[in-house]
Amino acid sequence: MTEAATSVNLDLSGKRAFVTGAASGIGRACAARLARAGAAVTAADVNGDAVREFADEIGAEAVEMDLSDYAAVESLSLEADVLVNNAGVQHVAPIEEFDPERFSFMMRLMLEAPFRLTRKALPGMYERGWGRVINISSVHGLRSSPFKSAYISAKHGLEGLSKVIALEGGPKGVTSNCICPAYVRTPLVEGQIADQAKTRGIPEKEVIEKVMLTGPAIKRLVEPEEVAEMVAFLCAPEASFITGASLTMDGAATAQW
Repeated sequence: MTEAATSVNLDLSGKRAFVTGAASGIGRACAARLARAGAAVTAADVNGDAVREFADEIGAEAVEMDLSDYAAVESLSLEADVLVNNAGVQHVAPIEEFDPERFSFMMRLMLEAPFRLTRKALPGMYERGWGRVINISSVHGLRSSPFKSAYISAKHGLEGLSKVIALEGGPKGVTSNCICPAYVRTPLVEGQIADQAKTRGIPEKEVIEKVMLTGPAIKRLVEPEEVAEMVAFLCAPEASFITGASLTMDGAATAQW
């Protein structure tokens, strides 16, 4: 999707945005979209070289950090009008084979980090009377599937956290929502293919068709730019009454039993 193809007429001049997992995939698309809207973007990622190169491309500030590191998050000075909690990883394994340390790491990265970042951002948002907390969840925040215990637990927790933020922040001008896409064309999803094939005992070439696209009525992957456009819409004045929502982008996957 090119700049000319964007559909939300959004002006974020004078606003600051903080996007996690911004070196690739959804985070990269979100950071680029918010920068095009005029926001002063801070792009955060554990991959320092990649996020610095990308930030230079869009005129953003780069922050290299491991969001699973409590000390690193707590040391961050965060002033943001728009917070996009996007960073995440995937690990596919049956529960009895799932490394507990990996489970804990994913919880820190995908649930505790959004809580800690939001906790830092909210006072400034409240003071200014305007803020947008946008959590990149998943259809797996609303539904479940086997072999993804940590990811699904974290996303379900993120859904609950987002709703609490919405209830507390609404009277103070802050909205909080989850975006819940199906499989998005990102390095994270591409990296799952081999793991899914091994765990399910099927060839890699069958994973997209027989696992990833069985649910959606629209048989394709979601594009990162589509998610970014939803992020942009949630920052627009027309979305000021949308809060506490879980907005699906799943090709009707969750519309069926």
